[in-house]
Amino acid sequence: MRFVLTALLWLLTTVMLAVAVPAVWAQQNVVSEQGYADLAASAATDTRLQDAMADELTTQITALVADRGYGLNEMLVHQVAAAYTGNAGFPGQFGQANRIAHRWMFTDDIPHANTDDQWLIDIAPMLSDPSLAATLGNLDLDVPDTLMVPVTVPSPELRPGRLQTIATWGPWVSIGTAVLTGVLALLTLASSRRRGKGLAALGVSALLVGAAGWAGLEVANRYVDDALNRTEGNFRRIAEEMVIHAEDSLHHWLNLTLIGGVALVVIGVVASMLGGLRRQPELTGGVER
Repeated sequence: MRFVLTALLWLLTTVMLAVAVPAVWAQQNVVSEQGYADLAASAATDTRLQDAMADELTTQITALVADRGYGLNEMLVHQVAAAYTGNAGFPGQFGQANRIAHRWMFTDDIPHANTDDQWLIDIAPMLSDPSLAATLGNLDLDVPDTLMVPVTVPSPELRPGRLQTIATWGPWVSIGTAVLTGVLALLTLASSRRRGKGLAALGVSALLVGAAGWAGLEVANRYVDDALNRTEGNFRRIAEEMVIHAEDSLHHWLNLTLIGGVALVVIGVVASMLGGLRRQPELTGGVER
């Protein structure tokens, strides 16, 4: 009966750990506005994202100038934009721009949204950067306070605040799953006849979850590609780099899970061996007596 209880607790622990790892990662890096901005800023250090953003800024600057009756050398504009996206201040501004994109999807705080079927991002802060503003200033052009450009093609599935429920309950779910996983792990240890074997079993749980996570990401890639097909123009390339960076971050978490699993298995095996050596003299002594 005790074995059945321990096995059940171990199974529940494994399932909860499989839920907790992606849930906590998603809360920290996607659902959290600060976490998402930090993820975007980190991704913006990649040269491929910088090149894609320079192309988009070139397009927007050229269109802005054309609307005011001017013409600019597009190659020169691209050189200026590339210099801007390559400087140290760009990642922070890219992260800030993604804050507004995050609010569009996760909250109803979207005062500048002018459409309800496309995901928008405000690039006005980037165009207001001194290195870019100086180029536009020579033409007596003012960058608007906000310049919302669409990230995705129009879709009835996209609307402001669609993921607000996730933003509300995400923190509770991530905390709850993490705490419940810890409680179940402790109960599994408490019900085990041998603590060493219990630790090793929990290590196996972590190894299973880490391996399943890697496999799950491979399967999810095709669905990610479908989502990327909804992005427009240069933002497709930008979104691809963001996804790659997010996957690298989740892979890091899964690797830590695997490392933790290996450590628990090793500790459990060593503890079992030491326990066996400690019990052996007692058994031998009992036979001699």
